[in-house]
Amino acid sequence: MKRHVSSSLLLGLGGVCLALLTSGGTRLASAQDAGEKIKDTKPFVLNSYKWANKAEFLAKGRCATPLPTAEEIKSVEQEMQEFQDTVAFVRNPGAVTVRVYVHVIRTDSGGGDVSDSRISDQIAVLNSGFAGTDPRASGQSASAQTTSNTPFRFVLAGIDRTNNSTWYTMSPGSSAETNAKNALRQGTAQDLNVYFASPGGGLLGWATFPWQYSGNPKKDGVVVLNASAPGGSAAPYNLGDTATHEVGHWLGLYHTFQGGCVRSATNGGDYVSDTPAERTAFYGTPPPYPDTCNKLTGRDPVENFMDYTDDSHMFQFTNAQSTRADNASIQYRGL
Repeated sequence: MKRHVSSSLLLGLGGVCLALLTSGGTRLASAQDAGEKIKDTKPFVLNSYKWANKAEFLAKGRCATPLPTAEEIKSVEQEMQEFQDTVAFVRNPGAVTVRVYVHVIRTDSGGGDVSDSRISDQIAVLNSGFAGTDPRASGQSASAQTTSNTPFRFVLAGIDRTNNSTWYTMSPGSSAETNAKNALRQGTAQDLNVYFASPGGGLLGWATFPWQYSGNPKKDGVVVLNASAPGGSAAPYNLGDTATHEVGHWLGLYHTFQGGCVRSATNGGDYVSDTPAERTAFYGTPPPYPDTCNKLTGRDPVENFMDYTDDSHMFQFTNAQSTRADNASIQYRGL
C-alpha cells in the first residue's frame, strides 16, 4: 500500500476494496503483440461495472483520453520542438504552482460524494507523484531511469458539489460532459479542473491535452472516477494515481506504450527520450519486468505513471517527461 494514503484511510481500505482478479503483471494483447495471449478469462468488476476480463477493461476503460490524430500530433510535435530549440532551460523542482478546482458531481439524491478529507489526500498524492517521492511497493525493483522531482506542485483552490444524475455518469465527448464543464469550470489555462463523477461504461478517467485549450477552453480538465480517489472502492485503482496519470496527459504526456516499439522523433512513440519503448500496455503488479521491444531501449517502464500498472506499483515520472511537461505547460498554458 502506498505510504501517501493517510493512516485513517488505510485502516478502512480492507473493507471497501474489491478483490484482485489477476495476480502479478500481465501484458495487454494487441495486434502488435499477437504472440502473447491474455490468460485471464475471469470477469473483472470495477466500481460495480462488469467487464468480460481485465484485458477488456485495460483496452476500453483504463484511460479514455482520446489520442490526437496523426496530423495533430505532427503539428504539435513540430511546435514543441521549435519551442524547445528556443527555450533552453528547465525550471527547478517545485517552481510551478498549479491551482486545482475540484468539482464533485453526485447523483440527484447526493450519492457518490467525495469527502473533503479524500480530496485533500488526492492533492497529496499528486504532489508525491510529481515530487518523485512515491515509494516502491514491497518487493518492487528500482527503475533503470531516474525518478524526476518535477517543477509541478498542486494546491487546492476550491471545492464545489453538484447534484445531477445525468452529469454524474458523463462519458467522453457527451453532452453531459459539455454541459457539466460549461457550468462548473473555473480559472484559466493555468488552472487544473478535476471533475469527480462515476462515468458511464466503467471508465476510470480521461483528460485534455494542453495544446487543446485554445480551441475549447471550457472542455479543459480531468475527469476521474470518484471511487479512484484515495480510500475509494475501485481497487486496485483506489490510491489516487488515476488522477496522477490523467494530470500527466493534462501537462502534455502520452502513454509510454504509444507507438509500440517505434522510437523516432517524427514517427510515433511518446516523444520522450528516457522512457524505454514497450510494445503494449502493462497492467498488474510487476515483477515480471518485461522487455517487449528486444532491448531496443531497455526493459519496459512498468513503474511509470503513464503506463497502466496498478496504483500500488506506479511511482515514476522520468526527467525527460518532466522536461516535456514543463515545456508544454509554458508554451500552451502560460504556467
